[in-house]
Amino acid sequence: MRKRVIGIVTRDKMLKTRRVEISRLYKHPKYNKTLRAKTICHVHDEKNESRKGDLVEIVESRPKSKLKRWDLIRIVQRAPEVTELAADEAHS
Repeated sequence: MRKRVIGIVTRDKMLKTRRVEISRLYKHPKYNKTLRAKTICHVHDEKNESRKGDLVEIVESRPKSKLKRWDLIRIVQRAPEVTELAADEAHS
């Protein structure tokens, strides 16, 4: 069985490659404080269908390059579309 995890696409500027961030919470062993941690995975996206902000499911695979060791299975939830006009107004 290969590992399957769900994460958020944080970068989509590369061709057929996505950077996915997997967040998790854990308790510190000594202080019992809940901490946040994140793992960065480079994912192979054959059809270039995922975009920044999408929630995706990925699975472990054989190494495809120096960093890519994951394959995209499906897009769980699409990120809301942002138009250029709305983005320009937000920066003003």
